[in-house]
Amino acid sequence: MSAKLLFVISGASYWTLKDGTRHATGYWAEEFAAPYRAFTDAGHQVTVATPRGVVPTVDMMSLRPDMAGSAETALELEQIIRSAEEMRRPLQLSDARLEDYDAVYFPGGHGPMEDLWEDPDAGRLLTAALASGKPLAVVCHAPAALLSTRIRGVSPFAGYRVTGFTNDEEEGVGLASRARWLLEDELKVLGVDFVRGDMWKPYTVVDRNLYTGQNPASAEALAAELLKVL
Repeated sequence: MSAKLLFVISGASYWTLKDGTRHATGYWAEEFAAPYRAFTDAGHQVTVATPRGVVPTVDMMSLRPDMAGSAETALELEQIIRSAEEMRRPLQLSDARLEDYDAVYFPGGHGPMEDLWEDPDAGRLLTAALASGKPLAVVCHAPAALLSTRIRGVSPFAGYRVTGFTNDEEEGVGLASRARWLLEDELKVLGVDFVRGDMWKPYTVVDRNLYTGQNPASAEALAAELLKVL
């Protein structure tokens, strides 16, 4: 039985730091490519949506052999991205209707810290997906999008167990002191029960229909969790 998945990807190509400088970014290659391959290999259909329907930008750092794990893996990720037709004709996020899909997935990279965290369309979709009981998966920096679900300061995600890119990991990539705000801190303010595993290791959390992953290494594990229920 083939399922339809909506991948909601940041449209940002940079992240504005505390001092106003722009840090080149986008989505993280592995966080798109590993789940995309897992779902399409299993016969499922993927649709990509971005703010304003812009073609998403891959964070070039994520295609560096030292970041991808090896030159071979980096090439593999690049190949998956190049061959993914859906990436070249994304749907406008404002046009994405939850009823057309069986599950929703938000990959990370620093991009969501620039756009999805305050995108009203992302907020509406996340709120609807959570209420629908359909599997909703969010990884790494993409939980920043949960901040867009606040109405008068209150989010439907409050009280859910959630993981995401930690302050330690942000420190590890040298950007914690330069960020306007940190994901882990803001999620705690949102009222979620933030939990974490070891730095850079796969770590996923499932709470009801919400599936979250801590970092790039968690994307594939998150896809495997989702495949069990699709």
